[in-house]
Amino acid sequence: MSAKPATPSGLSRRTRLAAMLILLVIPATMALGIWVLDDRKYYFISLLIILYTMAPFVMVFESRKPQARELVVIAVLTAIAVAGRGAFFMLPQFKPVVAIVIIAGVSFGAEAGFLVGAGAGFVSNFFFGQGPWTPWQMSGFGIIGFLAGLLFRAGWLKSSRLSLCVFGGLATVIIYGGLLNLSTVLTGTSSFSLGMLAAVYASGFWFDLVHATATVFFLLVLARPMLEKLERVKRKYGLLEEQ
Repeated sequence: MSAKPATPSGLSRRTRLAAMLILLVIPATMALGIWVLDDRKYYFISLLIILYTMAPFVMVFESRKPQARELVVIAVLTAIAVAGRGAFFMLPQFKPVVAIVIIAGVSFGAEAGFLVGAGAGFVSNFFFGQGPWTPWQMSGFGIIGFLAGLLFRAGWLKSSRLSLCVFGGLATVIIYGGLLNLSTVLTGTSSFSLGMLAAVYASGFWFDLVHATATVFFLLVLARPMLEKLERVKRKYGLLEEQ
């Protein structure tokens, strides 16, 4: 496969900014929505997350004029993820979103992975239903895309089907499933307890397993052709390269 990991000397300034937003600012914003706004301003919280994800891309273009093709490719990947989620609406949890988000992160970097994931979660919920769960889904998809890009850049995640499938399956269960199960307890009950949290995780395990199986399946089918095509597009147009 033509896509190869970079070997950076360290994290760029925009990657450090994105990590700070993901680890500190977005959780604080979601906590604000739960405990201060009583989970009734989820549109507002979701839009704030979208704005946060745009900040690293502003830094990409701070020293040069952005070209439309550099933004269109991110929008297209987000649209593919949204369309994929909608196309499999009849199969609960069996969705290609995580697979496409991982491909975006591997091909265009951690920040792009987070943006595609968060954008896909927000836009697709106009079809599946917006609610207090939307910011959690946006964060779950986005974090997986960010980690995929970060680990690939560090050389810990390879572009082989085996490496991508192992990462995708584990990330779907642990990160996305873990966050959504936690959100069920925090937003759906009046009191928090470890016993209740354990019960929610146990009851949701089989749903998470189906979701992970879907991620592995779609990575097996889509990863190689999409990464090769995106790599050719990147080389031809010089998309989202560090300046």
